[in-house]
Amino acid sequence: TGTISSLQRQLEIQESQLRRVKSEKETLQKRLREREHQLQAMSAKFSNLREEWKQKGMLEAIEKENCSLRQIITDQESKLAEQKQQIGELQGTLSQLQAELLASQHHSQKQQRAQEESESRAEMLEHRELQARVALEALTIRFEKYRNKIIQAVFSTPGSQAPQAELTDDDVLKAMQDIINERLEFHQMLEQKG
Repeated sequence: TGTISSLQRQLEIQESQLRRVKSEKETLQKRLREREHQLQAMSAKFSNLREEWKQKGMLEAIEKENCSLRQIITDQESKLAEQKQQIGELQGTLSQLQAELLASQHHSQKQQRAQEESESRAEMLEHRELQARVALEALTIRFEKYRNKIIQAVFSTPGSQAPQAELTDDDVLKAMQDIINERLEFHQMLEQKG
């Protein structure tokens, strides 16, 4: 955003300079036309005076003024050429600044789109995490119910003693294993006795 603002300020400055130079160019062109009209008027005057008066002093003064006007016109044309060159350079700088501004805006839009995509992904991941937590909690509840049923089944058999403290999974597994072993032994005894 800072780069874009800076480029826009530079763009405004360059546009202001371009307007000023164009205004100066128009002024110089106007002066040039005025000088050309003066030169034409002086040339016509010179022709009329040369026919009417053949005095040497008057002709020299008119020729001198004519030379002076030609020099002024040459100077004005030179200044006009410089102004045209400055306008060309300013227009080039203006085009470059506009291109940089467009590139910066494009980059900023691209970054904004990437940020929006990241935020969307983060929201989706948060939603998935929430779903996973809900599923895990449901699974934990089911596991606890299943474990309680196993404990109840194991310790409700005849001859077993109710647990005095909280049972670990290993305790439950050992109790189940004991029941299975006793059942196997009982089965083997039944087979041996027929």
